[in-house]
Amino acid sequence: MTSRAPLSRKLSAIAESATLKVDAKAKALQAAGRPVISYAAGEPDFATPSFIVDAAAQALQDKKNYRYTPAAGLPVLREAIAAKTLRDSGLEVAPSQVIVTNGGKQSVYQAFQTVVNPGDEVLLPAPYWTTYPEAIALADGTPVEVFAGADQDYKVTVAQLEAARTDKTTVLVFVSPSNPTGSVYTPEETAEIGRWALEHGIWVITDEIYQNLTYEGVRAVSIVEAVPELAEQTILVNGVAKTYAMTGWRVGWMVGPADAMKLAGNLQSHLSSNVNNVAQIAAAAALNGPQDEAEQFRLAFDRRRQLIVSELSKIDGVEVPNPLGAFYAYPDVRGLLNREWGGVTPRTSLELADLILEQAEVAVVPGEAFGPSGYLRLSYALGDDQLLEGVQRLQRLFS
Repeated sequence: MTSRAPLSRKLSAIAESATLKVDAKAKALQAAGRPVISYAAGEPDFATPSFIVDAAAQALQDKKNYRYTPAAGLPVLREAIAAKTLRDSGLEVAPSQVIVTNGGKQSVYQAFQTVVNPGDEVLLPAPYWTTYPEAIALADGTPVEVFAGADQDYKVTVAQLEAARTDKTTVLVFVSPSNPTGSVYTPEETAEIGRWALEHGIWVITDEIYQNLTYEGVRAVSIVEAVPELAEQTILVNGVAKTYAMTGWRVGWMVGPADAMKLAGNLQSHLSSNVNNVAQIAAAAALNGPQDEAEQFRLAFDRRRQLIVSELSKIDGVEVPNPLGAFYAYPDVRGLLNREWGGVTPRTSLELADLILEQAEVAVVPGEAFGPSGYLRLSYALGDDQLLEGVQRLQRLFS
């Protein structure tokens, strides 16, 4: 009897999302009765604003929302996204240049599928969100990591990008504010990188899902605002998940040149068709409605940001660059490695994260999920009391 044909080699090489894996482990321990505090998931702890929920409830009463709608998205939402793109990214686009996706992850996947050909090299500044290299691999591209450490505030330079560029380089991933570091490129840094990409004809995929979550008067300037000529070789990725506490609604989008969006739209017509209509209407309400509650969320994140940076900095061996965006702290913990803690000597941040979970009952994501070892990601999108208690547990463990 002939043995079964093998499973997909491409998918077999794809790793599970590290952040979701750590979060699932933390939730399993919590369900088993352990008082685990999790900094793993990048998910606001706030309820979605009621006016958004009300818009969804009203949409449920309209029978046309029970049917198929255009694969690229409802006109009302595409128009709202085009208006937001002009308002926040400084780029005027037609609604036809917008594709609504099932969350930001689908838009990231489709963006790479749209502009990456087999063998292309994609410059990936590190630390990076754990999904990017896997999405690049699924597009038959090769991720080329360009690392910037805490001494650079985790921001790469044009000199580093140029040193990594080859004749196979076709795409640059640009993320500001950053997941996992919270770093925000200055307008000058953004413009310099944008001009470099323009000069070399390199596509830019810019993930702007945290663009409205910035602090200390900082604004995350879009790369297409800094270098308007770059718009014809840039795909913008965004969504409502983070700003409006709508992670579970699964509404994201991609914006780009008409020819690129045509290809992405063709893919989506076969991959998933339209996003849930009720969620799309809720997302349009979020973008078009009052922004007061979103601003209150941002202020709460800012308060938590200051608290976690202050408290983590009290731990000897931990260096915490000041994050000016998103809702993550990304401490350099190399000073804690190769030292004995509770009878264990961790040599990597992966081993350190396991130690922290077992001995302090705190879940963090190790740097290996985002690039080199020696770092931890802590999301501060959780309640104030839990945030403080978790860091105090770390202070006690490493005292």
